Amino acid sequence: MSKRKQEGCRDLRQCFASKKKRRKEKEAQYMASGDSLVCLAYSYRLGHTTDRNSVHMVCAAIEKTMMERFLPRPTQEIWEEVAQGFWEKWNFPNCLGAIDGKHVTIQAPALSGSQYFNYKKIFSIVLLALVDSNYRFRVIQVGDFGRTSDGGVYAGSALGRGMENKTLHVPPSTSLPGAALLGDVPHVMVGDAAFPLKPYLMRPYPGHHLTHNKRIFNYRISRAKMVVENIFGILSSWWKILHRRINLHPQNVDTLVLAACILHNFLLSPRANVRLLEEAEQQGRNLPAVRNMGGNRASREACNVREIFYTFNSPQGSVSWQDRMV
Repeated sequence: MSKRKQEGCRDLRQCFASKKKRRKEKEAQYMASGDSLVCLAYSYRLGHTTDRNSVHMVCAAIEKTMMERFLPRPTQEIWEEVAQGFWEKWNFPNCLGAIDGKHVTIQAPALSGSQYFNYKKIFSIVLLALVDSNYRFRVIQVGDFGRTSDGGVYAGSALGRGMENKTLHVPPSTSLPGAALLGDVPHVMVGDAAFPLKPYLMRPYPGHHLTHNKRIFNYRISRAKMVVENIFGILSSWWKILHRRINLHPQNVDTLVLAACILHNFLLSPRANVRLLEEAEQQGRNLPAVRNMGGNRASREACNVREIFYTFNSPQGSVSWQDRMV
């Protein structure tokens, strides 16, 4: 190959590399700044369609290449690691994670009727997330209609069906600290009153006139669940596109939100975990009372599991400040 051809090939590779780099920069700027695609196209002097396609391509590439490493399917070892973290950092034993839903605001899709119109009077899709004690996403589902409740999204999710059918490699039941005489207790997720009470999903007792033991339980479960509430705030502060109404097709919004969650896990460092834990510890001193969300036809088994967590009042299961919080 002649010297001129070699230089031509090198220039061509540099051109492709430069375009690829610019595409990644546009995606990062779009998600982090919250600027519209029109503003982004002007800043890079590109066509609006070209700019939109670049964002879609990068989000899809993040999902394809990083999903397996930074948001893998949980195994029994991963569940055990999560449970250990919740006991050490949030004093909640046998916990598989904190679960909650977040509404991502979108432009009303054409001919969608009221499917995406939620109780907040906005159009949205739902991000359902199960989070560990270190502010990392462990299981997520994106794309359900905004009108669907958190409990409804969970019931139709792969997580909900997998927990019900016992196909998610959850560790076997084990006794709680200080409660060996009560027998083995299943590992559970923690959520708010919007979720159903299940043997593997704990929610607080509703109402205000509660016994001391129930108030202790509500405080402890709300303290553990605060992780998922905090992570939604962190996600939105990093990716400011989540603060605005996203003017994309809902399918592309799903990919964008999924990419944001993957990048969140990628960027979160152990040092950040320590800082976030300290901030959350201060916020957890004054937790609001649990709202009464109406009836919940829970099984007797689920109620029995929740009652066993009364060991939060035992010397082995209590924390020194819990009586001051209730």
